[in-house]
Amino acid sequence: MNWAQLLSTKRCRGAAGRNRDIKSTDLRSEFEKDYHRIIGSASFRRLQDKTQVFPLDKSDFIRTRLTHSMEVSSFAKSLGQNIGENILAYKKDGEFTLRMKEDICSILQCAGLIHDIGNPPFGHFGETAIREWFKRKLPELSYHGRSVEQTLTPQMREDFYHFEGNAQALRLVTKLHFLVDEQGMNLTYALLNTIVKYPVASTQINKGNGNIKDKKLGYYYADADIFEDIQQETGTRGCRHPLTYILEAADDIAYKTADIEDAFIKGFITYYKLLEELRALQEIQDAGREIFRPADKLMELYQRGKEKHVDNPEEYAIKNWIVRVQGFLINCATYGFTSNYREIMAGEYKYDLFHDTFADRLMELLGSLAYREVFTTEAIYRMEVSEAAMIDFLMDKFVTAVIKYDDEKEAMDSIDLRMISFISSNYKRAYHHHAEGRAEVEKLYLRLLLVTDYVCGMTDSYAKRLYQELKAIM
Repeated sequence: MNWAQLLSTKRCRGAAGRNRDIKSTDLRSEFEKDYHRIIGSASFRRLQDKTQVFPLDKSDFIRTRLTHSMEVSSFAKSLGQNIGENILAYKKDGEFTLRMKEDICSILQCAGLIHDIGNPPFGHFGETAIREWFKRKLPELSYHGRSVEQTLTPQMREDFYHFEGNAQALRLVTKLHFLVDEQGMNLTYALLNTIVKYPVASTQINKGNGNIKDKKLGYYYADADIFEDIQQETGTRGCRHPLTYILEAADDIAYKTADIEDAFIKGFITYYKLLEELRALQEIQDAGREIFRPADKLMELYQRGKEKHVDNPEEYAIKNWIVRVQGFLINCATYGFTSNYREIMAGEYKYDLFHDTFADRLMELLGSLAYREVFTTEAIYRMEVSEAAMIDFLMDKFVTAVIKYDDEKEAMDSIDLRMISFISSNYKRAYHHHAEGRAEVEKLYLRLLLVTDYVCGMTDSYAKRLYQELKAIM
């Protein structure tokens, strides 16, 4: 892979090349234009009312998908600056230019903003609830005398059984923003490829081969055409785009540190619990080369808070510790990319950027602590059971209706007609555009996607309100 091709400015609607003959007064780069397309979109605005960890939380402090995405965008841009400067300073690539460094920073800034844009309401548990609904219901639902599961092709079926917010993000920005035409936001191919974390189809998932790119679904059968075009244009050919590793590292830094901070504010984790966990990690590190002593840093900040006579030295210590750790993790991810540069550019690197570093152990600890002290608590389980009930009900109602929608052999009843009327006209217009001239099984598949498109577009509050209205809960 080479940067000149990887940083393609091509778009579905018009190839905005670098050497245009027609001069323009707009001096922004193509990737800077992407940024303004994103922040002006309704889908980006809706992230302000989507869950990161704590759904429908009343606190202004607790993160939403919007604030999380902004943090990822910031970390990703910082990593791009560090890594780009390293490539230039150490002459790792003779074809890499200062302008390319600026471009990767812009691309990563944009990618951070949209990396979660396809996620359904209620956080990652919303994805789980949708996947599990399809596994339960597709064998039971009937279509022209056969089960829907038997009617769909293997890849169509596996798309639903492995439903992913990552794949939905690609679909959303390329096909569902039906404002000008069917090309969605019409973003650059370099940016689109950066957000494809897993460049494999649902039938190619392989969690056991040790290669991070094969862990999950990266694109739907319905979007294979645009995915293949993007891969061909950028030259990745089934490999991860190098910037995807950086985006993933920024996401990991943001959510693993933020989860600890939010959990402390919500009372799930105490200063002393975090200190206890970090001391165990420090014992491991003391046996090897000293790099960063997180327990000592946390205690140092606690003492500083006491000396400053702050009202809550524990809160002072944790919040400031999070900032120090984020800086350390940015340095580790920079090292992870630059030290594995050749393998990454050859499409041969199988791990994340924290692999085989001290940061690897710290990231594992933070994730494990959040899982044990937050995600498996009764309070979170209660919320998730309620969320699953809402998603199951909405999926039941909308899928029952869309199976009969746009089908000459099936008649919709009065409730089905009303359910279809609730779905966004943009999404229905996109469905009709892409279903035109397709075989019946493909139309059925696209109608099922029409439901996931609509549900994923819902905010937490809207999903809850619609559920309550349809259930006549006043």
